Amino acid sequence: MEFVDENRQSTDQPVMDKELVEKVRQKMPDEELLYDLAEFFKVFGDSTRIKIIWALFEADMCVCDIANLLNMSQSAISHQLRVLKNSRLVRYKKSGKTVYYSLNDDHIERIFELGMEHIME
Repeated sequence: MEFVDENRQSTDQPVMDKELVEKVRQKMPDEELLYDLAEFFKVFGDSTRIKIIWALFEADMCVCDIANLLNMSQSAISHQLRVLKNSRLVRYKKSGKTVYYSLNDDHIERIFELGMEHIME
């Protein structure tokens, strides 16, 4: 049995189908992209952030309204919104002294729809 690593050197890992492994290797995204994807999905690992995103599906909201909806402090909501903003999942706009948050784009809603579809099967 032949052993091949990503640099096509011998390793301790068996390869059953060398052509298949090479075909899949060719289609794998760069390591940096896979890392970024993993970081992106980590953002969804917090139920508070999930609730905030779900609320923003319905309407643009300010921190105080989200805090009231989720029965949490404004500082806790602001922290989570900062994480979501840094991950480019939400954006904000100012109206006078009030800042309103909204989802950054339609991709987020599609991700949630697919996720809900998967867990409800």
